[in-house]
Amino acid sequence: MISSLSITNYALIRSLELTPEAGLNIITGETGAGKSIMLGALSLLRGARADARVVTDPTAKSVVEAVFALDPTSAAAIAPILLDADIDMNSEACIIRREVSPAGRSRAFINDIPTTLTVLEAVADHLVDIHSQHKNLLLARGDFQLQVLDRLADNAALLADYRKAFGEYRQSLHRYTSTRDAIAAARADADFIQYQFEQIDALNLLANEDADLEARRSELSADAALTDNILAASDALDGENSALVLTERAIDALTDLAQANDQYEPLLRRLESANVEIRDIADFLARQAADCRSNPAEIEEIDRRLSQINSLKARHHCDSVNDLIALRQDLADRLTLVADGDNVLHQREMEARRLKRAAMAIATELSARRIAAAQGLQQQLHERAVPLGLPNLVCDLAVETGKLNADGIDTVDFRFAFNKNQTPLPIGQTASGGEISRLMLALKSILAEKVCLPTIIFDEIDTGVSGDVARRMGRLMAQIGSQMQVIAITHLPQVAACGQAHFKVAKRDDERSTSTFVQRLSADERRHELALMVSGDPNDPAALATADSLLNQQL
Repeated sequence: MISSLSITNYALIRSLELTPEAGLNIITGETGAGKSIMLGALSLLRGARADARVVTDPTAKSVVEAVFALDPTSAAAIAPILLDADIDMNSEACIIRREVSPAGRSRAFINDIPTTLTVLEAVADHLVDIHSQHKNLLLARGDFQLQVLDRLADNAALLADYRKAFGEYRQSLHRYTSTRDAIAAARADADFIQYQFEQIDALNLLANEDADLEARRSELSADAALTDNILAASDALDGENSALVLTERAIDALTDLAQANDQYEPLLRRLESANVEIRDIADFLARQAADCRSNPAEIEEIDRRLSQINSLKARHHCDSVNDLIALRQDLADRLTLVADGDNVLHQREMEARRLKRAAMAIATELSARRIAAAQGLQQQLHERAVPLGLPNLVCDLAVETGKLNADGIDTVDFRFAFNKNQTPLPIGQTASGGEISRLMLALKSILAEKVCLPTIIFDEIDTGVSGDVARRMGRLMAQIGSQMQVIAITHLPQVAACGQAHFKVAKRDDERSTSTFVQRLSADERRHELALMVSGDPNDPAALATADSLLNQQL
């Protein structure tokens, strides 16, 4: 249950602290005092969309935080969600917080750890339910009616099994239809598929072959370029009209000069030394050229192979050899379908039929449990709603079976009659707002006994009723409060008198602005608040006497 609620810088609320008790908590206040603002803030804790317009002070963020005291059931419900989200678990309390910046950016926290709205909403679903007036319209929706029956029948685990089975059946059905269409297409194009397959198969392609060939060609091209340079250098040093030939001619000429004149002797020695060095370099290059791995024939073979591969890639719009190999396998599979299609299709059909039978078996069990739940709910609704001023209520909660769908085989139709000799009709066609409110409260009271939810908030669910009916609705809320924490926003003194704790929302003005605040009423303050709700005058003796009477009826 909510042990504390804190709201700051949210619309008219500068700072608000609420500490509701177990049981029925009443919140009252004049229209426009800020009760709906509180609900808007609370809805943020259930994952509602944030809006920058709620941030009053543009220099600070808006913060809404609730501390939930956990019982073993609610702790067990949220534990796996927190574990999956890597959020620390406290078995005694869970803190949920939303922060909205002046720019409208929102952040969510659970136990002071940042999280996503998806996780926050999943956790909040196990901790608090906010029932506002517009949710009365849910009673007319078939999906909501089905959810009610599933909750009353404890169908959560069985429904999960069914949806898994139904998903497997749908997948098998898709495989069947895809296979059927593929066989038809393959048989229509069998000759062309065979031709394409033989084209690719004839090359005996290897995985990554094109990349390997390109790499090998680059290696061989580098070797060939190296060989060409070595041979060019070697030929320049020791070939026809090479450096060695020319230097030897120069040595012969200098030898004659040195014999005639000693001044040429040093030049001769230098040239002879250079000749020895050139000879050594030329011999080294000759040995290198002998060791070169240049293989023009292999390059030519690689070019031929790459040309075949690239031509086939272009023809089939493939980017790589691996794509061609994958296409070859696809073509082979399609040829297999041509040859063995009837057998493959039969297997797919048998698989789909088997999975359909499995899903149908679970759906049938679901349906039986829903029918039983509808019969029980029909009686319970009548018992709970008749005392709320609906003496002629007739409930016709029909469950009709049909084709398999995501929720089973059932279509639910809740029909009601509120007057004698009236044919039951869908609630949207036959009920007033007050009648729908009373039916919804009766339904919530029944669900409260089945759903382990710590807190429920009723926002003026008693709209459209008065007098003794209002008193009975208040007592029913108090009865729900014996099983879970209830927070009820009301304008009816008969309902307000049934609460264990009473809070009043009001506005106050200062020099700068108007703000909303909430205070818990003492016993005497509560008397005067009820008198105000009765007559508009908190000090009217008759109204106070009525307030005392209402309070005494709860003792």
